[in-house]
Amino acid sequence: MTDRGCDCGGSPHRDPLPDLRLQSVVELAQDMAGALTPLEAVRAAAARATEALGATMAAVSVWDRESGRLRVLVNHGDLAPGEEELPEDESYPVADFPEIVTYLEERWTTGRLPRAWLQSAEDSEPHAGHVHPTAGAYCRERAAALRRRGRACCVVAPIVLHGQAWGELYLARSIGMPEFTEADADYATLLAAQVSAGLAQTERLADLRKLAFSDPLTGLANRRAVDARLESALQAHNRDNTVVSLVVCDVNGLKRVNDQLGHEMGDRLLERFAHQLSLAAAKLPGSLAARLGGDEFCLLVEGQKADEVVAVAEELCARALALSEGEGVACGVASTGDSIGPVTTPDRLFRLADAAQYRAKAARAAHPVVAGRSHGPGFSPDPTVLLADAADPHHRADGRRGSTGRAGAGDRRRFRGAAHSADPGQLLTAVLAALDQAATTRAVHPADTLGKLVVVAETSARLLDAVGWWVSYVPPGSHFMRTAQHAVYRMTSGPTSTRAETQRAQIEAPDAVFDLRHYPMTRRAVRGSAFALRAGAAGNDPAEEAMLVVSGYRGMVAAGGHNPAGGWLVELFADDATLPLGQATSAMRALVAVALSGAASPPVV
Repeated sequence: MTDRGCDCGGSPHRDPLPDLRLQSVVELAQDMAGALTPLEAVRAAAARATEALGATMAAVSVWDRESGRLRVLVNHGDLAPGEEELPEDESYPVADFPEIVTYLEERWTTGRLPRAWLQSAEDSEPHAGHVHPTAGAYCRERAAALRRRGRACCVVAPIVLHGQAWGELYLARSIGMPEFTEADADYATLLAAQVSAGLAQTERLADLRKLAFSDPLTGLANRRAVDARLESALQAHNRDNTVVSLVVCDVNGLKRVNDQLGHEMGDRLLERFAHQLSLAAAKLPGSLAARLGGDEFCLLVEGQKADEVVAVAEELCARALALSEGEGVACGVASTGDSIGPVTTPDRLFRLADAAQYRAKAARAAHPVVAGRSHGPGFSPDPTVLLADAADPHHRADGRRGSTGRAGAGDRRRFRGAAHSADPGQLLTAVLAALDQAATTRAVHPADTLGKLVVVAETSARLLDAVGWWVSYVPPGSHFMRTAQHAVYRMTSGPTSTRAETQRAQIEAPDAVFDLRHYPMTRRAVRGSAFALRAGAAGNDPAEEAMLVVSGYRGMVAAGGHNPAGGWLVELFADDATLPLGQATSAMRALVAVALSGAASPPVV
């Protein structure tokens, strides 16, 4: 066996610096991938870039074109007096630093990566190769700024996003430290490119999350967002008696408008009512306006008195009647501030609001019907409450469900008959539809975290033609992860194993327990990140790579997160027939976040 440490060819030992710098680029990418917001992403970038280039401080700034200023988003490291880590208003006129504009415009036409430039506190002459009419003034301004802050030198790397100048990555060293070199400038250029890629990924994740929790026609929240918000609202209600109210509206006459005037006019009617609903939400702080689907909308309100919610609902009904081509809305209201009995589940509050809306529809009422507020003599108990509870076979007098099991559990909806695709949009659409179907048919209980993650894993794996999937769980406060459920669709062969050994490894591996202290990428993913691995790629973590090799997998994508039940991880595995999993990383991260929202429960042991 060849000694892995020997130099068999007799060539000089490789300089470890390039390997360390490559590893830093990989770590920067991983840190940015774990960020949930653009601000978290640039903070991670500044911290990692400071370490990678041996700088004492770093800053990331964005070019605000509307104001013509370079606005500092984050400062990291040894800060000078007056500098803040997250400045509220630290900005500089771009006119004082024209090179960021001129330099980028010159380089865009060449198709090359915009290169970083160097500046010394003592050198006020333009750097070689960066000469333009205002270069001298630019360098003097940078040099003066360095001296004011007690710094010896800096390297500035432009950040280009979507083909446009986005901002800059600025790194500095203190007096007495070696000045940055041309090699450092090249490396800073590479780091800035990685920052750009990380920002693009964060934007994509934000877009996917918006798609997952918003209605594309109206821009309001969707049913999925309402379910997640209502679950947390009722937890607050049961904890400290916070009033939670639900207003459900059905747009009258939509079918007539669609049939007589066309669906485009019907969509316009829905959009105009959505605008009125949004205005109503603005009058009730802590509210969420949503389109539940079709012609049905709702307003979820936390922390406001029931009377205030009813008054806004009255005004909303009046405004709906004033919409041209429309016929108003049927509106039902249910609030824990009224006499409706105990409300411990989202289902009961929705059922009460639905029953009130049904009575408003049947009576063609121009005003809201409010559960718990009977109108006229002889209505005791309230007819809306009776109607809602009669429709729930599991209702008990204490407001809880009669069974903790799955109601009406049927066959899980499987993804059949669709062409395989790695397109993130198609993946998101297919998996969200499967989650919605599972919720509608009660195939998965709303609090069954494992069941929802299995839907994500199974639907994604079939769309991507993956070899198989694992769903794993980490108990709260623990660093040990075990696989709760898995599936293997076809066998693969490892480089040194027989087919039987590989088959056994694929099936038995999920029974193992993993110490996350030895799997840093997986540990980060369980905290709310995602990553993709391709076997044999440079920079792979050895422990993660070993998991691929032992089973003969060619790649994997992992996405995780946590909820009150603990930490979770979904992993999909690839062979040569699987579509590229790297394209699905952001979508998988967003889908796992959707599955982890709302009520939660640990896997049944």
